[in-house]
Amino acid sequence: MRLPAVKFATTALLFALLPSVQAAELTIGQPTSATAMDPGFLKESATLVDNIFDTLVRRADDMSLQPGLATEWKAINDTTWQFTLRQGVNFTDGEPVNAEAVKFSLDRILDPANHAPTISYIRTIKSVDVINDYQVQIHTNGPDPLLPTRMSRYPAYIVPPAYVKKVGASEFARKPVGSGAYKLDSFIPDEKVVMVANESYWRGKPAIDRVTWRPIPEATARLTALLTGEVQLIESVPADIVPALKNRPNVALEQVKGGGLTIYLGLKDDEKPLNDVRVRQALSLALNRQAYTQQLLHGFGTPTGTMAGANDFGYLAVPATAQDVAKAKSLLAEAGYAKGFTLRFQAPRRYIASADVAQAIVQDLATIGVKAELEVPEWSVYTQQVASQKQAPMYMLAWGSTQTLDADAALFPILRSGEPYSTVHDAELDKLLDRSRQIVDPAERKKVLAQIQQRVAEQQPLLPLYREDTLYAHSTSLNFTGRVDARIPLFDLRLK
Repeated sequence: MRLPAVKFATTALLFALLPSVQAAELTIGQPTSATAMDPGFLKESATLVDNIFDTLVRRADDMSLQPGLATEWKAINDTTWQFTLRQGVNFTDGEPVNAEAVKFSLDRILDPANHAPTISYIRTIKSVDVINDYQVQIHTNGPDPLLPTRMSRYPAYIVPPAYVKKVGASEFARKPVGSGAYKLDSFIPDEKVVMVANESYWRGKPAIDRVTWRPIPEATARLTALLTGEVQLIESVPADIVPALKNRPNVALEQVKGGGLTIYLGLKDDEKPLNDVRVRQALSLALNRQAYTQQLLHGFGTPTGTMAGANDFGYLAVPATAQDVAKAKSLLAEAGYAKGFTLRFQAPRRYIASADVAQAIVQDLATIGVKAELEVPEWSVYTQQVASQKQAPMYMLAWGSTQTLDADAALFPILRSGEPYSTVHDAELDKLLDRSRQIVDPAERKKVLAQIQQRVAEQQPLLPLYREDTLYAHSTSLNFTGRVDARIPLFDLRLK
């Protein structure tokens, strides 16, 4: 339950009148460590940088678009959007947040020489023009009704041009400066990230003074840290211990149904034997998605046949492929692989029971004669491999649309050939994906998004598995609510 804003204001006033108040501190346990914190070049979750940087547009708790660094925006014509910026906002190093900063921030992502891994999300932008200190116009390659939505999350965070130019990209990724609710105090990879409240934040001073993010890869250790009071919030709660958590005093479980990412098997479909649609279909038919979600995820996941989520515009309820071993064997024989084949397979421990699911996948594939040689690399290594497309021919990954809540974000970056995270090569899909980004009429666009999802279901260029629920656990001393967009906005948290 959220208390009325007036009550928060009154509480803040009372604390201000006290001669001495103990600083509010929060520690959060995460399954992985941040490797770099440049918001335009993320190869991991945006959870941390969400709190250091701002975007032109922000999402409220109900997921509606609200003014952020931009106070208003409007379409000038079919291919031009104008944003008016909030005046008097500075980065935490004192540099002004102005139109030049917006242009610089977007241009560095769009520059092909920089190889930004998340360029897919804003590739529709053709150019950015500075109108005056507090107005910018963003020109798109064609009509893009999603442009304001694209400005609400990565990679569209606004960064300070002078500071980035001064320290360089590598140093900026280690010591980022933004205009968000928090500023970086220290960043020690594999140990901790410490943030302190930005007292000059344009929305007001955050209620929590200091936040430490601790990577605790082992799930039991993460839970123990919560139960002993070392941390007050943990991410990625293991599904098998949820029943025990429900009876624990002073601990609350937060489940966001379908709020997680969609887990899928990526395939390098230009390599034999994965370049044969019958082989890909056979692999999909061998998998028992229902068993993965019910037995290994303990019901905290939903089998799916599409990468889009139920909260996304353009979502098509494609049923998950049902296991059919006999049909899978028949397809393999038809493709010339009656005796099966050997395939390298990589999977991380990043998601709910993902390593266990990977083992189950190996066993299921063995029933049709496919020997999957499983590797479980460290997450920091794996993210680098995937971003540079040096992963195995078959690999487990998760994707979603938490930055736009539109099927485009769940489909285009991993299906359009040539995109950094896509290993798909399908000319027909490319045409549909490109067309979907050129249609303004919502009804017509929805039809094309449906066609994309139908083709994926037929051709299986990648294999959707299931959509995770998001599971958090936290101390009852912390007011916390999970969000559909998977953010943890520190500004909204309160310690009792």
